[in-house]
Amino acid sequence: MLNKYPMWKNLMVMFIVAIGALYALPNLYGEDPALQISASRNATLTTSTMDQVRSSLEEAGLQSKSVVMADGLIEARFSNTEEQGRAQEVVAQALGNDFIVAINLAPAQPSWLAAIGGNPMKLGLDLRGGVNFLMEVDMNEAIRKQQDQIVTDFRSDLREERLRYSGVRIAPHGVEVRFRDEDVASKARQFLAQKYPNLEFSNRDSLSFSADLTPEYLKEIKDYALNQNITILRNRVNELGVAEPVVQRQGAERITVELPGVQDTARAKEILGATATLEFRMVAEGADINAALRGLVPAGTKLYEDKDGRPVLLQQQVILTGDHITGAQSGFDENGRAQVNISLDGAGGNKMADFTKDAIGKGMATVFIEYSSTGERNADGSLKFDKNEEVISVATIQARLGRNFRITGQESPAEAQNLALLLRAGALIAPITIVQERTIGPSLGQENIDNGKSALMWGMLAVVIFMAIYYRKFGVIAVGALVGNLVLIVGVMSMIPGATLTMPGIAGIVLTVGMAVDGNVLIFERIREELRAGRSIQQAIHEGYANAFSTIADANITTMITALILFSVGTGPVKGFAVTLMIGIATSMFTAIVASRAVVNALWGGKRLKKLDI
Repeated sequence: MLNKYPMWKNLMVMFIVAIGALYALPNLYGEDPALQISASRNATLTTSTMDQVRSSLEEAGLQSKSVVMADGLIEARFSNTEEQGRAQEVVAQALGNDFIVAINLAPAQPSWLAAIGGNPMKLGLDLRGGVNFLMEVDMNEAIRKQQDQIVTDFRSDLREERLRYSGVRIAPHGVEVRFRDEDVASKARQFLAQKYPNLEFSNRDSLSFSADLTPEYLKEIKDYALNQNITILRNRVNELGVAEPVVQRQGAERITVELPGVQDTARAKEILGATATLEFRMVAEGADINAALRGLVPAGTKLYEDKDGRPVLLQQQVILTGDHITGAQSGFDENGRAQVNISLDGAGGNKMADFTKDAIGKGMATVFIEYSSTGERNADGSLKFDKNEEVISVATIQARLGRNFRITGQESPAEAQNLALLLRAGALIAPITIVQERTIGPSLGQENIDNGKSALMWGMLAVVIFMAIYYRKFGVIAVGALVGNLVLIVGVMSMIPGATLTMPGIAGIVLTVGMAVDGNVLIFERIREELRAGRSIQQAIHEGYANAFSTIADANITTMITALILFSVGTGPVKGFAVTLMIGIATSMFTAIVASRAVVNALWGGKRLKKLDI
């Protein structure tokens, strides 16, 4: 029988629409103004901290919707932004400097929706408000670290080949190697030049040569530093749960970070600006520490201090850096002291094993390194950084180490947890500093949302009036399909973890409204043509949907290709527009061709009709 869907197809349409509506539902509940409380490096959150938050709010006469602790954070919700602002001052004063009290917006959907993964759409910075950072990477430090690595590799390679050298040191544009014998120098250059093709070797004299970084290699180092820092910044923000970050490259040395919903920049700065890494070095056994304190530091060693200010003399050669750390978990040793369990990648595990096999019984120190920007610049325009180095543990190597080992010396579990988090999220390849900071208030974001809603509403109203007048009952069906299309777009956007709605995204939705109606217009006009050609009503409906399908598909496929190109080459707002456009194309195809036909079939399919109201 013409124009009759089988039961399974009707159930499929209803199921898809119901799922879309279910996951679009959380967007109706909005968000609650909230405080997000987290511990700094030397503190920890407990139930007593949560009780302290509750009591401080009660004493100030502030009524919170809820105060809960989950995922290492305390979250307090309020009815309006005025109470939220007052509560931040009260809680921050009550808890002191050991805790960070940040303003945020928390989804307000019911718990049963959250339990099935029903969350509202993530809103971009232009809609929700938040903070934007422009960060600059210290490329000089990235290059210096690579030069340090080359020095270490050269020494290791020359020792393995039994080529005696008198010194390997960093030169202005690369590394300089010196020898006592001309033949050895010639053999060493030939060997190293073959092994390191990305370095440019040239003789300084008969006993020394330099290995300079080529322009291509310099560009590779800078690109790697920038891309790794972008990945690590994403990991840090995701791990701490501050917000869904938008982290992208800007130019050759800068990174843009957007944190929608975050109004207090203190917490974000602490997370993003922390440039922490570890270095493992051997203790300089038998060296005179008192002489070193007087300035007589033995060659090949460096003087450090531990957390208590006591001097520690270490060898300059670095066994391993934090770049090889793949995992870090805080825990306790057999005596109940805080520790961090570290996992290394394959290359790091091999280096550690090779170095420690002949160092059993000797001391190995763990050096914690942090960089902080001075806010000043060097003569070449690069940023100035203060490098703070601290020995956090000195342990005797009891056995050959491999890919998994532990470090001790943390004063509290909270300090061990923070150190593990920074190492797990990754050590920044090079220090970064915030050169520009911009905060967008939630009121401005709400104004953008209201303007977007108005544009969508007026566009919808114009389409509804035209369709209802021109196509009558079929026009009403098209309007229903249009509403269903919007519900599905919102539902799909809410289900996709990485999708973020921005102002250009709203423009994509408005564009999709016109495209969705266009599909129905093509179908309805084709039905009219079939009726004018003398077809029966049932045949006209059947042919209208069947023959219009190829035209609709062709038009939407070309638009989908364009949207895919925009998504692949675009950044930020362009990607937001492309995502909503692609989702809208897919949902409009479904609502215009499948869902609207299911309604038409249910109303007129298989019936003897004398007239069709189209």
